[in-house]
Amino acid sequence: MSIRQTILRSVAKLGAWHAQQQRRVFFAAHQRTAETQQEFLTALIAQHADTAFGRDHGFGKIRTYEDYTAAVPIAGYEHVEPYMQRVMQGETTALLPADQEPLMFSMTSGTTGKPKHIPVTPRFLASIRRGWNIFGVHILSQHPDAWIRPIVQISSSPCEETSPTGKPCGAISGLLAASQKNIVQRLYVVPPWIAQIQDPTTRYYTILRHSIDRDVAFITTANPSSTIKLIETGQAHIEQLLRDLRDGTFTPPGELPPDATPRTFRRKTRFARHLDACVQRDGCFLPTQAWNLSFLTNWTGGTLKLYLNHLRSLFPGVPIHDIGLLASEGRFSIPLDPDTPSGVAEITGNFLEFIPAEERDSDSPTVCRAHQLDVGQDYFLVISNHAGLFRYNLDDRIRVTGHLGQTPIFEFLTRGKNTASITGEKITEWQVTTAMQTAREKTGIPIERFLLQGHFHASETPYYELRFESDDPAKADALTQAFEKALAALNMEYDAKRSGDRLGATRVTRLEPGAMDRYEREKLLARKGRFEQYKHQYLLTEILHDES
Repeated sequence: MSIRQTILRSVAKLGAWHAQQQRRVFFAAHQRTAETQQEFLTALIAQHADTAFGRDHGFGKIRTYEDYTAAVPIAGYEHVEPYMQRVMQGETTALLPADQEPLMFSMTSGTTGKPKHIPVTPRFLASIRRGWNIFGVHILSQHPDAWIRPIVQISSSPCEETSPTGKPCGAISGLLAASQKNIVQRLYVVPPWIAQIQDPTTRYYTILRHSIDRDVAFITTANPSSTIKLIETGQAHIEQLLRDLRDGTFTPPGELPPDATPRTFRRKTRFARHLDACVQRDGCFLPTQAWNLSFLTNWTGGTLKLYLNHLRSLFPGVPIHDIGLLASEGRFSIPLDPDTPSGVAEITGNFLEFIPAEERDSDSPTVCRAHQLDVGQDYFLVISNHAGLFRYNLDDRIRVTGHLGQTPIFEFLTRGKNTASITGEKITEWQVTTAMQTAREKTGIPIERFLLQGHFHASETPYYELRFESDDPAKADALTQAFEKALAALNMEYDAKRSGDRLGATRVTRLEPGAMDRYEREKLLARKGRFEQYKHQYLLTEILHDES
């Protein structure tokens, strides 16, 4: 063992000891779920009592959970947005404690087309990092062979735009990577500047060039399609990759950002010969030819489970750990076992409430606390945490699959009721109908009813199918292209997935005249309702799955 490895191992042991302490505290909390949640809520209210939101909602008078529910309604982003806009303009105490200046704003696609901005404060970031530490040390305890080995992390940029006061707005994953402990950053083989590369092929090729000749322990990212695209890029550019390995060069297929600082590459002639022989033997590039991976981490629940068969075919025998229910608004579960999307509720960084799924649209739904949930039942998640969110309706549907002590273990199912997602784009019906209205205005082509539905195929890029009545192929294509452009403008995640080749172009299916009338009659008969009560569903949320 070299002196460098000895020093790294010693420093890593100290960091692991700290993470293990956090893990022990976390597990102990689940033996007293109700008390842990009440203590968190009490502290959260006290910390925010002097904010504008706290004063407007009488935080100074809140003593019990019942006081809290009486003072603060369950609501979506629209309730907190006026305060959030004041924070964006620099009035941080509108929503946040005076000592919690935002480090950045995490962005997520909004239901009304306008991105939501979530302030990432030091306290909120510490909570998210603690969840990752617990998750990481728990996995590494199951895979000790991954200890102190290189890591491929695929994350997004923390700065996609700036706020009016100059704060970065983007992905919190990028900030987490950039602010990691030095010992962990030394293990990352993907430099932060790679997240700025716009062209997806160039980006994935650059990641591969920086990692292909390293002893990678695991690949971590949110979306499994990113890992698949990484390998497919290697397969499509294997000849160039082999030349770069032989010559010690770096020749990406597209432009790099101005601040790119690629590492110095050495000639790897022997490794290039080995990899070339493996490619010739197997017929294409496969990750097992270069790496001996201990595991993968990415989402595996909801519609993303459709990617698992392909992912497992590329990484046979490699355990896959779900990273948990994560959003711009926080971390809400920590999975403990491989090959399952279920994770234990993160009760130390959030105050959690749950609405039974059947009461989602009720004006006065039953609201359960974390220690009151039943296994096998579906709920919608309501959160309060250090991001300045109070009784915030996340509108994520989850299913309880077990308990750890008194705390629920649950898996993510879907976002809301009228939302479709194949690769994490979370398209809403509002976005779909608004995009079609824009397309009608742009093209002058009248259309009243249509259907949009996602398709997942094992052998090709997933896509959305747009169905409507038309007898003119040229007009149908023009309307579809205008619709897709408008939808990309409304949903930045959809735009990113399309430009990143994780979603294919929208495909049009022209229906004969009268087809929509017949479809609606069949739906009406099936639901046994009145015609005047029927509401056409423009977005079909069930993803059609074809393994052929």
